[in-house]
Amino acid sequence: MIKPSPNPPASETAEHIGTSSRPCPIFTIRSGVDSETLLVHAYETLASANVMATELSSILTGPTCNLVLGIQQMIVLAQLSVNGVLDHLDPQQ
Repeated sequence: MIKPSPNPPASETAEHIGTSSRPCPIFTIRSGVDSETLLVHAYETLASANVMATELSSILTGPTCNLVLGIQQMIVLAQLSVNGVLDHLDPQQ
């Protein structure tokens, strides 16, 4: 019997299903990076996300704008949390 379409190519993901090894992460944190540096980086990332949410909310209207403003509020709360931790860290010497 003739099939109307050819067999699909072998899937690469099927090869990985049977393996027990974990794939290498794309991004990693180097060992030895101090907590203050990581927190400062997190704060700066949140500040950038805050600016993006602010810009986006200025061009949206209605429920979509309200959704973005809710996301922005969560970003600001996370910034406050990170800033509170930074305030309690001992300065590096």
